[in-house]
Amino acid sequence: MNIVVVESPSKAKTINKYLGPGYEVLASYGHIRDLPPKDGSVDPEADFRMIWEVDPKSNQRLNDIARALKGADKLILATDPDREGEAISWHVLEVLKEKKALKDQKIERVVFNAITKQAVTEAMKHPRVIDAALVDAYLARRALDYLVGFTLSPVLWRKLPGARSAGRVQSVALRLVCDRELEIEKFVAKEYWSIGATLATPRNETFEARLVGADGQKIQRLDIGSGADAEAFTRDLENASFTVAAVEAKPARRNPPPPFTTSTMQQEASRKLGFAPAVAMRLAQRLYEGVEIDGETTGLITYMRTDGIDMAPEAIGDIRAMLARNYGKEYVPSSPREYHNKSKNAQEAHEAVRPTSASRTPAEVAKYVDRDQARLYELIWNRAVASQMESAELERTTVDILAKAGARLIELRASGQVVKFDGFLTLYQEGQDETGEDDESRRLPAMAQGEALAKQAINSAQHFTEPPPRFSEAALVKRMEELGIGRPSTYASILQVLQDRGYVRIDKKRLIPEDKGRVVVAFLESFFTRYVEYDFTADLEEKLDKISNGEIDWRAVLAEFWDQFIGSVNEIKEVRNRVVLDALNDLLEPHIFPARTDGAPRRQCPQCGTGELSLKTGRFGAFIGCSNYPECNFTRQMSPGAAGAIATKVLGEDPQTGLEVTLRGGRFGTYLQLGEQVKPPKPKKGEKKQEVEKPKRASLPKGVSPDDVDLEKALALLALPREVGSHPEDGEPIVAGIGRFGPYVKHGKTYANLDSSEDVLTVGLNRAVSLIAEKKANPGKGRRFGADPGKTLGEHPDQGGPVVVKNGRYGPYVSHNGINATITGDKTPDTITLTEAVVLLDARAEQLSSQPRRAAGRKGKGGKAAADPAASSARATKAKAPAKPKKARAAKAKVTAAE
Repeated sequence: MNIVVVESPSKAKTINKYLGPGYEVLASYGHIRDLPPKDGSVDPEADFRMIWEVDPKSNQRLNDIARALKGADKLILATDPDREGEAISWHVLEVLKEKKALKDQKIERVVFNAITKQAVTEAMKHPRVIDAALVDAYLARRALDYLVGFTLSPVLWRKLPGARSAGRVQSVALRLVCDRELEIEKFVAKEYWSIGATLATPRNETFEARLVGADGQKIQRLDIGSGADAEAFTRDLENASFTVAAVEAKPARRNPPPPFTTSTMQQEASRKLGFAPAVAMRLAQRLYEGVEIDGETTGLITYMRTDGIDMAPEAIGDIRAMLARNYGKEYVPSSPREYHNKSKNAQEAHEAVRPTSASRTPAEVAKYVDRDQARLYELIWNRAVASQMESAELERTTVDILAKAGARLIELRASGQVVKFDGFLTLYQEGQDETGEDDESRRLPAMAQGEALAKQAINSAQHFTEPPPRFSEAALVKRMEELGIGRPSTYASILQVLQDRGYVRIDKKRLIPEDKGRVVVAFLESFFTRYVEYDFTADLEEKLDKISNGEIDWRAVLAEFWDQFIGSVNEIKEVRNRVVLDALNDLLEPHIFPARTDGAPRRQCPQCGTGELSLKTGRFGAFIGCSNYPECNFTRQMSPGAAGAIATKVLGEDPQTGLEVTLRGGRFGTYLQLGEQVKPPKPKKGEKKQEVEKPKRASLPKGVSPDDVDLEKALALLALPREVGSHPEDGEPIVAGIGRFGPYVKHGKTYANLDSSEDVLTVGLNRAVSLIAEKKANPGKGRRFGADPGKTLGEHPDQGGPVVVKNGRYGPYVSHNGINATITGDKTPDTITLTEAVVLLDARAEQLSSQPRRAAGRKGKGGKAAADPAASSARATKAKAPAKPKKARAAKAKVTAAE
């Protein structure tokens, strides 16, 4: 009997069918152990010794593998064909050695680029040993991420309360988003004019031409900068005669793009299908693992984590044969197309992402998979097939036109393009992140040199230059790839982590940095400049790739990095927080202190007029406050345009008390206040501090805009809770109010939630009685504070059980098997799909698994802590346990995410 270990249980079942009775295939369920989230898990003073801890669930699965090995002839490690897969195989082997589960069994490593019977049986014929260089690269990357996260994050928390953590690569990706936002804020629009003419040939065929020159000088896009200049050109063109000066037609060819890599697949899935990278990767994982077709589980695509753009010869032959059958021989090039890239890591440059069989068309596959999987499969199939199709043949025509207005000569130009043979364009056209002006997509009428043209109309239009667009997820992935930041398998998790930490949000498919993200980046740029530089991060990635190739030692790379990094950390620890905040004030000034419309200094306090606004930090994050505090209590959120980020606005006086009613912006949103906070006199020695009653406040309900609040509504909100009336059965009052879980009506001890915040001011007695009666009749329907029973999206594809979307106290979320994950991005409970929900749940589960409380119970449940076996020594195996965590503030430092 041969024991085969793969990552996924569904893959295990499929491969077991392929291999037959002489094999038993077991799943590791991904990674089996990791660095425990404690100080000391990586020890730079002990040659970067690493302490590993086995997850309790994984320990049970490893016990199953160990039992299966008794009497087995061979252990075949068949985890995924990338660096992470190599690391999982290494971890499994090391733990089995520790358990003394291996006797004389032969150990082999095989990789499956596709889950098909042919691919699996062929891979089994070519076993190898575990690639030590790939494992070393994994160890180096994991240690680097841990050291940065666990060393830098506590500093971040001390200097910027409310901030979360700083990952090595995520921080650089976040900087890209924040730098683009700062560029947008600093942008100053410039006026320019475009001038064109609608002309007609002698055959009365019209076309458009644009101004390109005058008086022997070229005119570029921004050269006409005023209405006066535009009017002068328009006047001359109105009186000009037009002649065709030259006609040039050039043939052109457009070649198809190569098949997908991980990065290009994520980009196109984002552009064309609207899938976030994490969603695209999960869908691709399902396609890779396969579905049951004609009674046999078959993988539909090759492995989806790859830098390579080449395809196997048999796959190319399969595509060419299919093209000849379905499209005609004219669409098949005379020789196969070959694509080659100089991968940053040759050992990780696998075959491109492609269908396992070109004959398995998207229409056929759609019968066996869900809609999202079908859409992604079609995209992959189209791209791979198009890459082997004939080039498109075009004809590009340029017509130069001379306009003579008296003694003045003005030049115009018209461009057009004709597709003579569509070639690969019949199947696929690559998307773009930003589309500019396209003069060549139109077709021009026939014209000849010297031919006179008739003027139909002269058009001039005013324009203003626009700032660069915010990054879409596709554009950010592309930019990261261009800069050499991260690797294909990391892009999806990087973007997901930035959203989960609240550093960015997605609005209309664009990434917008949140205030906390901008503060973190500004802090890192000010005091850890080197470590968020694009070149530095890319250079470190190249060193990690050299480790993969066996060119340099992984511990040497860590030592070089650590010596400089820990020095920078120790320096910033001594810097006073006020110095940090002053640096952030300067760096973020265009964002947090925009120019004021009244001409006052940017940082002048709008409330007292004498204080200076400055960035301040509290336990819940950064905010803007006045330097005259406590005499002046003005505060607002960091972003002037954020919800609640308003100066104090006087709405009027309360007719009963004569106190001023104001609308204010605070750290927690917009609120109403009746009267002012009176500062008590300083008590004399021996006297107790005088208690002063705080002014009455009311938060602005969700969904109510500050612009819609007048004095009448403000007084009504401040008067809550209000008595709606007496219950007709017992005469007891029914009260309406807003609680911590939203608006409600209450009768005795029965609470019933209202549908909207506005109802609390308008709900009548009949409606309130009805809600109370419904709640008493169905006490289990919803909870006292309105817990949402939710809507089932479907069964979890890997673990089973319903995945439910709900509305909760902190907004919409998805839930499965006790794990709750907030809905991020631009998704809503009505639009989120099952796949997107599973991505969020997986990310949340991974985040929770690294929390100290969850990790603390691992020992004693079979989760044995082990030292780094890579040290290959008994002393490394018996490495000292990590230092016990400190309480209070130090405990927080262990929650870090060292991704």
